[in-house]
Amino acid sequence: MPQILIIDDNAAVATALDVLFSLHDIETRHACSPEQGLAMLAEQEFDLVIQDMNFTADTTSGEEGQVLFRQIRDSWPDLPVILLTAWTHLDSAVELVKAGAADYLAKPWDDGRLLTTVNNLLELAETRRELSRRRQRELKQRQSLHERYDLAGVVFADPASERVISLACQVARSDLPVLITGPNGAGKEKIAEIIQANSGKRGGPFVALNCGAIPAELIEAELFGAEAGAYTGANKAREGKFEAADGGTLFLDEIGNLSLTGQMKLLRVLETGRFERLGSNRERQVKVRVVSATNADLPAMIRDGSFREDLYYRLNTVELALPALGERREDILPLARHFLGDEGKALSPQAVQALQRHTWPGNVRELRNVIQRASLLAQGPRIEAPDLNLPRAPLRPTAPADEPDRARIVGALERAGGVIAQAAADLGLSRQALYRRMDRHGIPRE
Repeated sequence: MPQILIIDDNAAVATALDVLFSLHDIETRHACSPEQGLAMLAEQEFDLVIQDMNFTADTTSGEEGQVLFRQIRDSWPDLPVILLTAWTHLDSAVELVKAGAADYLAKPWDDGRLLTTVNNLLELAETRRELSRRRQRELKQRQSLHERYDLAGVVFADPASERVISLACQVARSDLPVLITGPNGAGKEKIAEIIQANSGKRGGPFVALNCGAIPAELIEAELFGAEAGAYTGANKAREGKFEAADGGTLFLDEIGNLSLTGQMKLLRVLETGRFERLGSNRERQVKVRVVSATNADLPAMIRDGSFREDLYYRLNTVELALPALGERREDILPLARHFLGDEGKALSPQAVQALQRHTWPGNVRELRNVIQRASLLAQGPRIEAPDLNLPRAPLRPTAPADEPDRARIVGALERAGGVIAQAAADLGLSRQALYRRMDRHGIPRE
């Protein structure tokens, strides 16, 4: 049951409010002075405070109420406070509302308006508490991950990132091949480093090869090595990535770019640990954990014959799907501040808003480049929004700029965990306005 503290020197006011709220399953407690009210707040948790503005006889200035409000705000900054007074001089009340007071009502009050205000504030307070509890749980989970595993310096705050990292840590202990999927620049290699750091091969080498950055005719030589004369320009023998990664982990990025011949040889290595250098008939034996990554649709490539189905299932014993940065938005600011470094410039509030609004099609790589460029070019002590040089979000041609479409509404509901009040606040709507739009777009009320 919600708890409200009434701080008023008039016992009749407290009694009237207690009767009103008890009819709506809201419990009240009464303090007859600011000192008693502050003491009760220190002893017990309340959901809301209704306070008078004057406590001394023949006093109408409201100064006592201002002092009390600021004391409450200093010690309990998130506690909603409603100001209640018999005097209708509203200048001081307006100032307190600007300072964070939830509302200002004159005596005698309107029961309907007071109940509406109180219920809205109680619902919002519960939403904030639930968000706080969720963030505390997420923080504890992240701390637990940091304590139990070597996270290779990864920076994250979004639950979507945490799920992928947690799963990577779990599968790291086995030697099974892992396939990491996700868009370019999302951080797939960092996930591979986490797997290596928590595996039984963490003392061995970590070797990375971007299959998309090497000409097709040279990928096999890069992977398996080559003897002198094996191809034009091969003047001496060279070892490949598998030999270099022996006893450790080989990370194959953009695995979809591997030729069919290279795929066949890779499948044999995965199954037997054996291979030959190009131009050699001598088999070599290695023990390598293979972690591969791609931004390609491998099942579609299998259907059109450009990727071997048996290799896909061999690589895909465990799949880790890393979302794009735009889908894990709580990572944006921690990553930006990480790229700035401890001695870097601070971000202005406008710059923070610009970073959060941007869709980040280039993912973490784009964010890093934007921050590095802004750090170099910013003239002032802080990085301002223009320093980021981000494009403005295009206007939606089918709806006003401030009218959320279905995707935005669904996204807000997901971020709020289905809490309507929080999703509505995120979208700048009232609860009823959000309900109307949910009905219009066919979004179920759960």
